[in-house]
Amino acid sequence: MKRYWKPLMLSFLVLLALFPFAFMLLLSLMSGWQFPEVLPAYFGLKNWATIFTSEAGLLQSFLISIIISLSVAVVTTISGFFISRVVYYHPQSKVLNVLAYFPYILAPVVFAACLSFFFIKLGLFGNVTGVVAAQFLIAFPYALIFFSSFWNQKMKSYVDLTATLGGSRLQTYTKVLLPMAKSMLLVCFFQTFLISWFEYGLTSIIGIGKVQTLTIKVFLFIKEANYYYGALSCCLLIFPPVVLLYFNKRYIFKKIV
Repeated sequence: MKRYWKPLMLSFLVLLALFPFAFMLLLSLMSGWQFPEVLPAYFGLKNWATIFTSEAGLLQSFLISIIISLSVAVVTTISGFFISRVVYYHPQSKVLNVLAYFPYILAPVVFAACLSFFFIKLGLFGNVTGVVAAQFLIAFPYALIFFSSFWNQKMKSYVDLTATLGGSRLQTYTKVLLPMAKSMLLVCFFQTFLISWFEYGLTSIIGIGKVQTLTIKVFLFIKEANYYYGALSCCLLIFPPVVLLYFNKRYIFKKIV
């Protein structure tokens, strides 16, 4: 009996973890399921077909979310990498690293409320540009904190060695620093993409309902008690993270190991 105990427990835990995702997928295929009916009135791909229509606006929300998340991830990863080096060499680097945690002290909704006045004055309220800028303010500090471990005495020695051998600043980055930071750059890109992808508080306040990302759509459908479209939105919401997790495990984790 003890021989089968661990496999059974492992199988149970796996099923328990996968059940919410499986049920969500099944719910996205249903409609007209009312108590006390055991089975739904319809089971098929009717809900999924609405992705390509303007009825629910899911395709538009999906594309907007992709554009916003990619923009935030690219900008924060690049700027975070270069600026984190400046922070490392700064005399007050410890103070600056502590200040990078400030956006995470406040709840996203409170943080967005504090920023709303400035965004209104700058004309960034209720548009995609404003949402990207707002999400940048919480993703960028993460990139700074993430790259803080990369800049150390060892990297400084490599930079000094390159300069001693006659390398230019451009060659230092292209031939030494960027190749060595390749894995960290990709991980930071994935992480900041996910921070932006699942962001709700800042997007709801700064976007004021005009910028309907996929995360906003999920909450709208749930508020409307439209659980079938809500489940469909959740399936679309978890698709990019699953793809990123696959690439992260296959191409990055193996190289690190």
